[in-house]
Amino acid sequence: MSTKTSRDVDTAAEEEPARELDTAAAQEPPAKDEEQPGSARRRRPLRTSLIVLAATVVAAAVGIAATGTLGGDGTDSASAAPTGPPATAKVERTTLTDSETVDGNLGYGDAQTVQAPASSTGTGDSGQGGASGGDKGDGILTWLPEESKVIKRGDTAYRVDEQKVPLLYGSFPLYRTLKSGTEGADVKMLEKNLRALGHTGFTVDDTYDSATAEAVRDWQDDLNREETGEVRPGEALVAPEARRVANVTATPGAALNGNLFSWTGTERIVGVDLDVQFEDLVDKGTEATVRLPDDTTVKAKVTDIGTPSTSKGDDSGSGESDSGSGGSGGNEDPTLPVELTVKDQKGLGRYQAAAVEVTLKAETREDVLVVPVNALVARKGGGYAVEVVTADGTALRPVKPGMFADSRVEISGSGIKEGTVVGVPK
Repeated sequence: MSTKTSRDVDTAAEEEPARELDTAAAQEPPAKDEEQPGSARRRRPLRTSLIVLAATVVAAAVGIAATGTLGGDGTDSASAAPTGPPATAKVERTTLTDSETVDGNLGYGDAQTVQAPASSTGTGDSGQGGASGGDKGDGILTWLPEESKVIKRGDTAYRVDEQKVPLLYGSFPLYRTLKSGTEGADVKMLEKNLRALGHTGFTVDDTYDSATAEAVRDWQDDLNREETGEVRPGEALVAPEARRVANVTATPGAALNGNLFSWTGTERIVGVDLDVQFEDLVDKGTEATVRLPDDTTVKAKVTDIGTPSTSKGDDSGSGESDSGSGGSGGNEDPTLPVELTVKDQKGLGRYQAAAVEVTLKAETREDVLVVPVNALVARKGGGYAVEVVTADGTALRPVKPGMFADSRVEISGSGIKEGTVVGVPK
């Protein structure tokens, strides 16, 4: 997984014992800010890009030392430089955002397989039920939906012996015959669906009474089914919401058994297999920016965080057979599956499945003074300074580094204000 890293810089270096300026000493980057008491999340270690940037500071310091601008006394007092810096930059007041950009996949989420209902046991309490005469077994598939078709409540999911099997909304499947006198949560689920489909004359509760049975007969008439007033397992599919057909495995004319098709949610989401070292960047509700292949962006929000794993499932991410939620298979590094939803579905354009970049925002600091990170100079006595350009030449002024992001670092110190000109390497 490729990442673009930006991290915090601490000020603990100012408290270290005085040491001579050399490469080994200067290469030590500023330590991270200490956690506040009660913090519930750990901070991840500094990564390679921070070390590279710290090495840039070393190069700047060595260059200044070679030109004599560091002076020979190692004190904090301003030192006049015989020549000006090779380039300059102004101290800016702005907002810094610490972020991480990672790879992700746009798609419809994990696909779930729809299986044929259990075979009839002859008791009337399981199987496809009255789709056909009992001596015909489970029946023959006569119609299946096309891939990408969206199936909503009341729509036909498939047909057996030309009998419609509709979709109902709920959290668990029909598992027993519902008839007058039956009580339970499945009765209430059925009645909620009947009401949503326009049937009335009954009370939505846990009891299947004669009024419920009459509404069921009306519903069965709409489906061109036998009006029994009872609902048996297999006479309807149940899902939490509308579904989109991902892949059809069965064929019309085959016996009703095995896997029929797979389906997903109807809205496109973004899946990320996040390196576990970045887990402190995500919580449910964390906002992110998604960059599409055409360089347009949309806003997204973390809605689900899975369990860390060293393997990547074949069906994760977009829900398509050849895509995952981030990166190629075979990667044994621990990853954390993260799902993000995109409210602006139109902003995703016509992309159905695509590799995308996801920028997770970790921290923002507003109204801070910043300079290019390579403007920092390692001081002989420890800590950091910037080379301030004055009317008389240049002077080193101690600064306290803070957060850094996008190759800029937050600084504060005596005499440092917006518009101050500082030296930077070419």
